[in-house]
Parts: sequence; structure tokens; C-alpha cells
Amino acid sequence: MLDKSKVRLGIAPIAWTNDDMPDLGKENTFEQCVSEMALAGFTGSEVGGKYPTDTEVLKRALNLRGIQICNQWFSSFLISRPYEETEKEFIKATDFLKEMGAKVIGVSEQSYSIQGKMEQPVWEGKYVMDDREWKLLAEGLNKLGKIAKDKGMTLTFHHHMGTVVQTEEEIDRFMEMVDPELVFLLFDSGHLSFAGIDPENVLKKYVNRVRHVHLKDIRREMVEKSRNERWSFLKGVREGVFTVPGDGDVDFAPIFKILEEAGYEGWVVVEAEQDPAKANPLEYAKKARAYIAEKTGL
Repeated sequence: MLDKSKVRLGIAPIAWTNDDMPDLGKENTFEQCVSEMALAGFTGSEVGGKYPTDTEVLKRALNLRGIQICNQWFSSFLISRPYEETEKEFIKATDFLKEMGAKVIGVSEQSYSIQGKMEQPVWEGKYVMDDREWKLLAEGLNKLGKIAKDKGMTLTFHHHMGTVVQTEEEIDRFMEMVDPELVFLLFDSGHLSFAGIDPENVLKKYVNRVRHVHLKDIRREMVEKSRNERWSFLKGVREGVFTVPGDGDVDFAPIFKILEEAGYEGWVVVEAEQDPAKANPLEYAKKARAYIAEKTGL
């Protein structure tokens, strides 16, 4: 069982409203989203596009519901734009998160990413970095990691389908190149499974460098369909490639066991982007909450 005094359970707003495809969940308000998170039994949330940007307004709304901000997605462009541009935005983002009491920021390198292109098959045309770009990425993240550390925060890097760090080989090279004192891993079970990588294997290797966890399940049948029919990442989301833990085909028991044995401390966050018209967010949040309670004791 995971240690309740060390591990906290959150959920991402992407099940209610999708920032990349705003028509998904456009009818769901911020207030409904955070109220249903609390109703389903979660105490943490990542930041969504509909969340108030005024920290006092956001704090008041979250405090009413017993919810805390635990992380926010941050897009870096370290290999395609001047470093200073990313740093400026990173400082703003970390200042906001620190004010909200969050300890973690989740960075994804979005240079040349195909994840947001509706017509681009996610299985084809992924950008592959050369040695110079690898160096730029690692050095840039080390600098950002130092900025976060100086604020008492942690930079976690989010490997992601359709981006420059997707495959197991890319994750391995990434972990080898970055400073282990400054840059940590955001482990995402769903993106690994979608990419055909064994999440258990990756977690075993790097659990001591993981500082944030996304619990995301997949429907293997839909993953195969996405490959066979050449779907984009976004079409895969619309069609139901992802779902919440306990509703798909990922076996989470070994994942929870590895986290437990390593004495993981931090947030585990349910993040399953689906079409809320097909997968009622409250219903699926409750399903995930019950499954995690059963398997981990959280």
C-alpha cells in the first residue's frame, strides 16, 4: 500500500475541458470541474485553461472545495527558439505555481511536436533530434531546473506521444544527459503504453528520479485502430484511446508496487483525456478513485 502521509491523489481537468480541442467540454465550467473533482474524492488538481489566472480568486475557489494545485503543463521550445524566450515564460509559470503552493512544474518540449496536429498521423513523421539539439535541450532544461530549485520547486519532464522525447531510447538518452539534481521525470503510464513501451520497465529504471506521476490507462483496441487507420494524436483522444485507471488494459498493480517499494513521495494524478460527451467526467473520476483506493489504500 502507498503511504498516505507521503503520497497525495490529484486529477487533471482535461477530462472536463480539453485545452487543445476547446469544443470538447466547452459546456463544462471551471466551478463544475473542481466541484466534481472534490465530489469524486480528489484533493489535488493540475491547472486547466478555464482556471482563473488571478491567484487569489483561484485559491478562494479551490479552498472552498479542499483542492490544491499540484502541477501545471509548461511548453518549452528549447531547440527551436532562443533560450531566453522559454526562460521568461518559465519564470512566470513557476512564480504562479509557487504562489499557489505547488512544488512541481511539468515541462514538455514542444518544438516540432506533432501532438497538436489534427491531420498528422501520430505514428508517422515524428521529429528526431540531432546531437546539437539534444545538447540544447539538456542544457536548457538544466538551467530551467536550477531556476525551479532556487524557488524551492522541482522541474519534471513529461515524455509525450508526438514529441521529441517519446520512445524508450529517447527517454534513456534524456535521463543520461540531464543533471539528476535539477531535472526529474514526470512518469506517464498512458503515453508509455500508447507508444508500445512497458511502463513497468521505465518506472523500475527511473523511479528514484520520478517526482510526479500521471495515471492514465489505454484501450488497446483503440490504440491498434489508431495505428491501422493512421489517426492523429488528437483524433485518438476523441475516439477514446485513453481512459482512467481501472477502465482500460494497463495493469497498474506492478506500477503501484514499484512506487511503494521506492518510498515515492509526491502526487499521483489521474489524467485521462476523453470526450466528456462520451465519458461523463464525474462518473469516470469516481471509477478511477474507487480503483486506486482498492489497489493502493489511498
